[in-house]
Amino acid sequence: MSYALSTTVNQPFAPTLDATRSALADQGFGVLTEIDLAATLKAKPDADIPAQVILGACRPPLAYAAVQAEPSIGLLLPCNVVVRSIDDDTTLVEAMDPKVMVTMTRNENLTDVTADARERLTAALNSLTV
Repeated sequence: MSYALSTTVNQPFAPTLDATRSALADQGFGVLTEIDLAATLKAKPDADIPAQVILGACRPPLAYAAVQAEPSIGLLLPCNVVVRSIDDDTTLVEAMDPKVMVTMTRNENLTDVTADARERLTAALNSLTV
C-alpha cells in the first residue's frame, strides 16, 4: 500500500507552495505548522537540499472525529503535506494518505473520517494541476 497521495505541478516551487496553502484552505484545512526543511538542514548539519516545506494541515471537525474514534490518533496528526522542488519549473506535492491511519491503528471506526480527509486532500492536490 502506498502511503502518499501526490501530484507533480509544472510550476516553480514558490507559487506552488502558495497554491497548496490555498487549495488546502479551499478544502477546509488550516495550516497549523510549517517546517522549512531545506532551511533547517542548512542550519544544521549544513546540508543542501532542494526547497522543501512540510505543511501540517488540520481540519478541526475531522481531527475531533478521529480523536473520538481513536484517542491516540494525535500521534498521526496533523495531515502532513510536503511541497518539494524537483527542478526550476517542477514541484512535487505529496500528502500522507489518511487511509494509513486505519491500517496503522487497525481501528475501523476511523474509516469514515479518513475517507473524508482523503477525498479533501485528493481534491486539493488535483486542483493544483488544473
